[in-house]
Amino acid sequence: MSSERILIVDDEFFFRTVLNEGLKDRYDVIEACNCEEGVAKAVEHQPDLIIMDVEMPVMDGITAVKQIMAEAPIPILMLSSYTSAGAKATLDALSAGAVDFIPKQSDGASQNVERLSTMLVQKVLAVARHPVMQPAAAPARRTAVRATPARPRESPRVVRRGNYDLVVIGASTGGPVAIQGLVNSLPRDFSVPMVLAVHMPGNFTKAFAERLNSMCALNVKEAVDGDKLQPGLALLAPGGKQLSFVRKGADTYVCIGDGDPGATYKPSIDITLESAARVLRESVLAVILTGMGSDGCEGASLLKQCNATVWSQDEASCVIYGMPQAVEKKGLSDVVLPLTEIGPALVKAV
Repeated sequence: MSSERILIVDDEFFFRTVLNEGLKDRYDVIEACNCEEGVAKAVEHQPDLIIMDVEMPVMDGITAVKQIMAEAPIPILMLSSYTSAGAKATLDALSAGAVDFIPKQSDGASQNVERLSTMLVQKVLAVARHPVMQPAAAPARRTAVRATPARPRESPRVVRRGNYDLVVIGASTGGPVAIQGLVNSLPRDFSVPMVLAVHMPGNFTKAFAERLNSMCALNVKEAVDGDKLQPGLALLAPGGKQLSFVRKGADTYVCIGDGDPGATYKPSIDITLESAARVLRESVLAVILTGMGSDGCEGASLLKQCNATVWSQDEASCVIYGMPQAVEKKGLSDVVLPLTEIGPALVKAV
């Protein structure tokens, strides 16, 4: 058994058992049935990762995240219901310091349990193997295995001005927090239309768009079919759908549809970037942020064939250096930047 520890905090014995079964062969698993107990065990055992339900008795998950991040900063994955209230609470937990979330359904159907267990194991393995950003005041903690840093390309931080008609930002694991910080750094008069694509369920993207709109200078909304690209407006691709583009005269509009039922991601960053390449060609600036897998790499390749611009987030500031690494390793990144520098660089570039 691995010496790495996982702490599972969930008031439902059924889910604790399912998660334990999925992880016990790889990790030393500890359980807690409420957040008060979870905080105590986090401080006592200093696990490498915590999996915590958002909606809990005695103490809610948001309060627990804040306490853990203040007392013993540890990477935390939230388990969240598919409800609107669950979405809002999960976003609050991410703002409090959680790394990412996994949606769960509590109807007990075997296919849902199997899906949750598979998804969780994949995400736990990814998070545990990569450096996780901690609050600035937090003491440094070890992580299981550090990936070998990709060799940066020549002049990776040279940002040049361009004539852009669209900025597309794509992200996955760690993406909601990354996008929130990035968009919050942009001014109200940001002159280029923006589309945000992040791997989230449908009811989460509506809540996320509302949150961004309430805290950012830009106008942010969940995209609907027929929305027109406009300066100062950021459109968030809806979860469970695919976002593409169509040109009508001098204007560009988004198309929202179901797409291929077998698609791995909805929204798919590849599909959005490939459409942007076909419709807007060299006038696109794409930014690939933190995330598992390689979604966005094929779309970035097509953009480069059109002489468009592609940026990627650097490894040190990523929760998961999967998607940006895929783009960088193929030599597609014109610029590689830490997350905190991407917003100011976008202002400079446009």
